[in-house]
Amino acid sequence: MKEFKIEGEYIELIQLLKILGIAQTGGHAKFIVDEGEVMRNGETELRKRAKLVPGDVIEMTGIKIRLI
Repeated sequence: MKEFKIEGEYIELIQLLKILGIAQTGGHAKFIVDEGEVMRNGETELRKRAKLVPGDVIEMTGIKIRLI
């Protein structure tokens, strides 16, 4: 499992996908979320602008990231 340090209180889901290089653009990030490909703490996350906080675990096929 990889770890990602948040700068500030939270990061929006689509921002995280872009920063990590999982999504190439904002539109691509939104598509990934709309398709139900992202899990947050074991549940499908469909909110593109979900505020992720330290302790959250984000999962996709072959990827698992813990936010710190």
